[in-house]
Amino acid sequence: MFKKLPGIFTAAICLLSLGVSSKGNAQPAGLQAARTDSFVNPLLVTGPDPWVVQHKGTYYFCRTTGRNIQLLATTRMSRLAEAKPVTVWTPPDTGTYAKELWAPEMHYINHKWYIYFAADDGDNNHHRMYVLENADADPLTNHWVFKGKVADPTNKWAIDGTVFTYKKQLYMLWAGWQGDMNVQQNIYIAKMKNPWTIQGERVLLSSPVYDWEKKGSVKDALPAVNEGPEILKSPQGRIFLVYSASGCWTDHYSLGMLSLKKGASPMKADNWIKKDQPVFASAPEIGVFAPGHNGFFKSPDGKQDWIIYHANDKAGQGCGRFRSPRMQQIFWNKDGTPDFGKPVAAGTKLAVPSGE
Repeated sequence: MFKKLPGIFTAAICLLSLGVSSKGNAQPAGLQAARTDSFVNPLLVTGPDPWVVQHKGTYYFCRTTGRNIQLLATTRMSRLAEAKPVTVWTPPDTGTYAKELWAPEMHYINHKWYIYFAADDGDNNHHRMYVLENADADPLTNHWVFKGKVADPTNKWAIDGTVFTYKKQLYMLWAGWQGDMNVQQNIYIAKMKNPWTIQGERVLLSSPVYDWEKKGSVKDALPAVNEGPEILKSPQGRIFLVYSASGCWTDHYSLGMLSLKKGASPMKADNWIKKDQPVFASAPEIGVFAPGHNGFFKSPDGKQDWIIYHANDKAGQGCGRFRSPRMQQIFWNKDGTPDFGKPVAAGTKLAVPSGE
C-alpha cells in the first residue's frame, strides 16, 4: 500500500493508472473466451492489494486505485485481463474519506454486498475504515450507498479491514495503531453487531515481534508492520490468519501466519499461534520481490484453493504502481496447515484453476 510513507505516496497515487473505467453493468470476462489450460503471471500490469470474492459462478476482483472503487468481473480468473474495470463508487472531492482509498474488499453478507475500504482527507494520520452497501444482485451497478465509518470505541488509525464469520458470529480484522503515533502497525479483531457496526472493544492479535516482521522500520520515522489480515479456512475447517509483514517499501515484504486453536474463540490472542517464519517471501533469484497483501479463492469446481497477491518484478520498486496481481495454487500439508510454496516467476506457465 501507500500507507507507510505518506509524504512520498501522493506522487505514487497519481502514477497509479489502472485503465479506463465506466459505470454500469459489464459482461464478465471469460464467457466467450477460447479455452486454454494454462496462464502466466502477472494477471494485470498493475493492481496493488488484490482481493477476490466468488458468487454464483462469477469472480469479482478489486484493487487499490487510490481515487475510487473499481470492480472487475470474470468467470475465469486466469483471464482477468479481459475484464473491463467498472467504477462503482467515487468519493466526494473533500472530506474525511475523500482521499487515499486503500485496499477495498467486497463481501456478500445477508443477501447484500458490502465494500470495506480505508480512506482519509489527504493526511495519512487520519486514515479510518469505511463501508458501502448495495442491495442489488449485481454489484456492478452504481447503487452503492455510503454507510459510514466502521470504528471501535478507540477510533484510532485503521486500514486493511476484512470480515469473516465464525460460529455464526461476524468479526472484523484490521491493521491499526495502538495510540495516535505511527510507531507500529498491529492487527486487531472485534465482533460486529452488523456489517457496518463494530460491537465492543478491539483485541490485539498480532504485533511485529520477529526480525523478518520489522524490516524497514526506523525509530521515530518508519513503523514496524503487521497489516493486510486475511482469513483462510482449511478443508477440515481450521482457521488461519495470513497477514503481511515488514514495510511494503522494502523487498522484505512477506506473508506471516497465525493459527487458531481448534474450536477456540478468535477474540483471545492466546488462542492464536504465530508461526516464527514467513510462509511466503521474496524469491530474488527468479525476480519476485515483496509478495504480500493477499486474498484467497476457490477454483470454479471448488476442489482447489488459490492465493492472489501482489509483487514487484525488480528490487527497490516499493509500494507504487509496479505491484502487479499474481495467483497460484495452495496445497495442504498432512497436519492440515497450508503450503504456499514459493512465488512463481513472471511468465511461467501455470495450469488454470480446475473447472475453468
